[in-house]
Amino acid sequence: MPTQSRRERARAERHDLILRTARELAESVGWGAVTTRSLAEAIDYSQPVLYGHFKNMNAIADAVALQGIEELADTMRVARSDDGLRGIARAYLEYAEQHPAVYEAMFVRQTDLVFGGADSPAALKDAFEEIRAGVEPFAPDDPETATEVFWSALHGQATLNRGARLRPEQSGARADLLVSIITS
Repeated sequence: MPTQSRRERARAERHDLILRTARELAESVGWGAVTTRSLAEAIDYSQPVLYGHFKNMNAIADAVALQGIEELADTMRVARSDDGLRGIARAYLEYAEQHPAVYEAMFVRQTDLVFGGADSPAALKDAFEEIRAGVEPFAPDDPETATEVFWSALHGQATLNRGARLRPEQSGARADLLVSIITS
């Protein structure tokens, strides 16, 4: 049995290495340049090793996205307990700014992840529930729709901020205005 346990640990370590390296490569060169070949070279394993863990490059990006969504949910949970809906908004935008490639994997790249359905991964549901928990006191009649509107507006700001389409010095003011609109 110890051999099996050692094999399982080694497999889990390779899995984590693949995701960590994919994330690092994407943050440094962008997802367009991350291929199974470049990733295999970066981790010093063959491409078949990657395929032993993931179906394809999209599956790797989806796994990175799920990690990011878990991190974002945790970040929003802390921010919500400290500063309510305003904390959620600022934490969301800061996460998107600090982790642009992960954010892209989460919400911009084509994905096989199911959002907003019964089959959605738990991480997606948890992140949505964090936003919903902040929005619900201000939209008791339809908190799900209000949450979708709030999330959509945050995503729009994050995307436009990343593309340098909005005035960077107004990022906080935009988040605060959005919160004011939802809470009034």
